[in-house]
Amino acid sequence: MKQITLTTNPSKDYELLDSGGEEKLERFGDVLLARPDPQALWQKQLGEAEWAKAQGRYERTKGQGSLPAGRQGKWIEKELPKSWQITLGGLQFLIKPTSFKHTGLFPEQLSNWEWVAAQKPNTVLNLFGYTGGATLAAAQAGASVTHVDASKTAVAWARENAALSGLEDKPVRWIVEDALQFVKREIKRGAKYDGIIMDPPAFGHGPKKELWKIEEDFVELVKLCGELLSDTPAFFLINGYAAGYSSLAFAYNLEQFVKKFGGEIEYGDLAIADTAGRALPCGIFARWSATS
Repeated sequence: MKQITLTTNPSKDYELLDSGGEEKLERFGDVLLARPDPQALWQKQLGEAEWAKAQGRYERTKGQGSLPAGRQGKWIEKELPKSWQITLGGLQFLIKPTSFKHTGLFPEQLSNWEWVAAQKPNTVLNLFGYTGGATLAAAQAGASVTHVDASKTAVAWARENAALSGLEDKPVRWIVEDALQFVKREIKRGAKYDGIIMDPPAFGHGPKKELWKIEEDFVELVKLCGELLSDTPAFFLINGYAAGYSSLAFAYNLEQFVKKFGGEIEYGDLAIADTAGRALPCGIFARWSATS
């Protein structure tokens, strides 16, 4: 196994301008956003005058301790559009600041999108697919993709991104369903995939109130997904944002595929470089590929 850090650098439509004081200042197209980020445990480089230029600043709301992390706040807006379009990695995305801090795009995933496309899979399953970055990258590379998410809103957003990227006619199945239940049904149907992607949350609910807890369901899900791999699979990618877990925990679940198919495992941090050259940790990943 090989430990690496995947880092997204500034581009035309996305830039991490500064980070520090448990916040990050980002540019999405022409719009500046300031958001909390507990990983930014260092001093800011830019002065408050530069941070004050943000059209939207997400502030934590006190006295809401019962709410999940990331949902305890609100946007303080200054000429903040409801939505706008940007380009990242040759794909088009609709940015919409949500009530729980997110924008619909995780730029730190760019390296993984490029890696997925380079594997040249024929068929891909993307579980917990959210707004479709990995789905679009795979479809653009020529794969038939099954995109699964429990949120009808997220799937609709992903379809919007596909249309913006000129990929609406690509062979993508858009599925609103609980990931674990979908995988079990796909096994019964005899479905097979060359590549599998998943981004499991720490906690969540399916569209029929199915309960997901990563500590109870993750290992089973990976094992079941192994039954969906084709005879000559290309890859298996796991992304994570659940606090407290190491990328090694994900990587050890991929060892079964090395034993069966060969190949190699890479694991580590997902990061974004700010303009001062510091890499802000944003998430973790582990990925297996059949070709080393």
